[in-house]
Amino acid sequence: MSEGERHEIGSKLSFDRGRPGRWAVSLPDCDVPLAAMPPSSLLRDELPLPEMSQPEIVRYFTNLACLNYSVDTGFYPLGSCTMKYNPKLHEDMARLPGFAAIHPLQPVEAVQGALALMFDLQCFLAEITGMKAVSLAPAAGAHGELTSVLTVRAFLEHRGESRHRVLVPDSAHGTNLATVSTAGFHCQPIASDAQGNTDLAALSAALDDDVAALMLTLPNTLGLFDQNIVEIARMVHEKGALLYCDGANLNALLGQVKIGDLGFDVVQTNLHKTFSTPHGGGGPGSGPVAVKAHLAPFLPSPIVGQDENGGYVFEEPEHSIGKVGAFQGNFGIVVRAYAYIRSLGAAGLREVSENAVLNANYLLARLRQSYDLPYERRCLHEVVFSGSRQRAKGVHTLDVAKRLIDYGFHPPTVYFPLIVDEALMIEPTETESKETLDAFCEAMLAIAREAEEEPDLLRNAPRTAPVRRLDEAAAARHPVLRWQKGERA
Repeated sequence: MSEGERHEIGSKLSFDRGRPGRWAVSLPDCDVPLAAMPPSSLLRDELPLPEMSQPEIVRYFTNLACLNYSVDTGFYPLGSCTMKYNPKLHEDMARLPGFAAIHPLQPVEAVQGALALMFDLQCFLAEITGMKAVSLAPAAGAHGELTSVLTVRAFLEHRGESRHRVLVPDSAHGTNLATVSTAGFHCQPIASDAQGNTDLAALSAALDDDVAALMLTLPNTLGLFDQNIVEIARMVHEKGALLYCDGANLNALLGQVKIGDLGFDVVQTNLHKTFSTPHGGGGPGSGPVAVKAHLAPFLPSPIVGQDENGGYVFEEPEHSIGKVGAFQGNFGIVVRAYAYIRSLGAAGLREVSENAVLNANYLLARLRQSYDLPYERRCLHEVVFSGSRQRAKGVHTLDVAKRLIDYGFHPPTVYFPLIVDEALMIEPTETESKETLDAFCEAMLAIAREAEEEPDLLRNAPRTAPVRRLDEAAAARHPVLRWQKGERA
């Protein structure tokens, strides 16, 4: 049998593999009275499922699973997402019966261990960020953004002020703009300067008594630490506005600097990026919000506190914005984050950021001669290249990304940040070895040579994947959401 024939058999859908009369299990006759059947109007006359034997089913889905790319099987160089390998031990901790089997409506006296964990994590995150109080309620990073801005709005309203604008740098995560609009503010972009910092002249021109806050990602999505941050904090506070930190990139700062010490009033932390949760596929997530003392009374409820006897209780801050989700947040993610922080300790958390920054700068040094570097600076946890040099040969960043699949690597983030032409955004994280980074660099360097010598290789990539290049725009605009009998799934 030829390789092509084997591929044809292996790529058949379950509907094509099934044969009438085959089944996976045989059940004994029912030994209890049969329940009444539902009305026929509620039943389908025909359910066109494939008929397959058990080995066929197992092999089919096992082979499908082998086509998946995962952090257990390879390197995820996605920028701005921190797709790092996380210890399996923390999964075991989240599955302990005392955590996994409890219910959020149980009496607090029956879940004191869980509340103690939440209380301690609040304290850990306050210490790590240099803030006063923490709410674990937000269920994701963008949800934490929204909670932060709503907290800012409640604080300003309590102060008797009606401000309408929030400033957002042009390098911000896209969710920042959506957050501002959802919270009822007008979003005003602020340009970056030639070094990738916030442009102070543009900020000064925008700041006035109508500005509620500046939302600043630190380090920013260019992978750079804003060198003007102390001056930015002074300028913002001088106008009576607040300074918010999008803490999605906290992986770069652990143990090195505290967000609160830099002048920020509020920060959301993404537990699923920084503190040990398998991240991807849309979840799960958790976006706790940490604030300075003046914002603490406005945090969402509940907060875990202690009573006079040392017991743990739920508390509602005095001027709370109320609940932002069901129950007390995403508890399973909270357990994983707690286990991560406790197992690493202060020294381990510092090492996380040190290795993350070292790895990113190693990639910068190895690839800078083959790909354009828009900002000639050392980066922090991620590095952003430009494929503008390759575009001159008719090869786009998307082609580079697709060609990486042929080399066995998941593509990096492409075309973001928007202010970088043909952007290639790479975050190696602290968990990857030098050998893995070298293999990735060799692939990137080979692709750069191919762009010069054989550009058609890239324009027609990937060549070895189960499917070739898909029409992603058509898939997004015209999704097939329901399978009809007689059609290919």
